[in-house]
Amino acid sequence: MKLCEHKRLQVKEVTLDMAKNMEAAVKQVFTNATLVTDRFHVIKLAMEALQHIRINLRWKELDKENAAIKKAKEQQIKYEPVMLENGETPKQLLARCKYILAKKQNDWTENQIQRATLLFKYFPELETAYHQTLAFRNIYENQQKASAKTAFEQWIQKVQEQALKEFYTVANTVKYNLDNILNFFNNRNTNANAESFNAKIKLFRANLRGVTDTKFFLFRLHKLFA
Repeated sequence: MKLCEHKRLQVKEVTLDMAKNMEAAVKQVFTNATLVTDRFHVIKLAMEALQHIRINLRWKELDKENAAIKKAKEQQIKYEPVMLENGETPKQLLARCKYILAKKQNDWTENQIQRATLLFKYFPELETAYHQTLAFRNIYENQQKASAKTAFEQWIQKVQEQALKEFYTVANTVKYNLDNILNFFNNRNTNANAESFNAKIKLFRANLRGVTDTKFFLFRLHKLFA
């Protein structure tokens, strides 16, 4: 608000996350600006839903293993864990597939392809969720706003039809913020540069073990990054 109104009215577009307080602030300060929900934050929701399914499955496998160990002790026999074709236990497979699920199939290495094949064989619900996440990410490949809107609506409908409860929150969030999400397709702008710079500042602050002199810290940031 320290900027004069004439300058603030020149701002045409602002990319931001889905926080309502941020949205309210932008609407008040930059009245002529179009609000764009950054694609990073939208895709992150879907990725977190996918990882949530993986973690839940891993906890179930841990419970199964603990129950099997208890039963073996009661019967006074040695517990032998279930081993898959690649020499991993189910819980190990679920723990080590975290980064596989974050990548597209074309980017998988040979070992990752083998592990993913086993993962989807024993946990088909995770395969469904993975492909649903891929379909969501691929929506951003659309070049036209109208086609992207149709794709989002179809994705939401498919989530409801397949009863993917972990994706309900993602679907509802997209539904309620659809207008701002679709504004991305006007100019395809993101705040990736700002996010990257923010990560650099956090790392710099962590390396300093905290900040005691704020003015000197800002001076160093200016000299290093400006």
